[in-house]
Amino acid sequence: MLPMCVIILLNLHLKSIIIMINKIEVSWKGDMLFESVAPEGSVMIDADKEVGGQGKGLRPKAMMLTALGGCTAMDVASLLKKMRAEVDGFKIEIEANLTDEHPKYYDKVHVIYRFYGSDFKKDKIEKSVNLSIDRYCGVFEMFRQFSNISHKIQYFEK
Repeated sequence: MLPMCVIILLNLHLKSIIIMINKIEVSWKGDMLFESVAPEGSVMIDADKEVGGQGKGLRPKAMMLTALGGCTAMDVASLLKKMRAEVDGFKIEIEANLTDEHPKYYDKVHVIYRFYGSDFKKDKIEKSVNLSIDRYCGVFEMFRQFSNISHKIQYFEK
């Protein structure tokens, strides 16, 4: 099993610097199928059938969007609990525009937060989303480095 991260602690003149190094391993399983293993679990990566894949896993770029959605979703869920802003559920949808030229990347990304329930504490919900976007979600910050990223919040009363 791979270590989740390697933590290096340097003491430079009594000032500590912590460096965290995450590690995953990707193994070829044949054709365009790969397995990515991290300490927390594994995921299959595959290409479209049109380019030799078998459709048995996520595409790499879809995994990037999944990481973005998962990161902000975990932040929001944790913050909603701390703020006692109960919702029956929420979903995050991400729409992304892929550039035409190689290397293709997402130049525009739109994150839609959908909250379900009744008697919403909208101020706390919006605060939790904004804290995730502006402070806690490292994947959101990574996307800012190469894309124009936006968001909106929607409420659905039950």
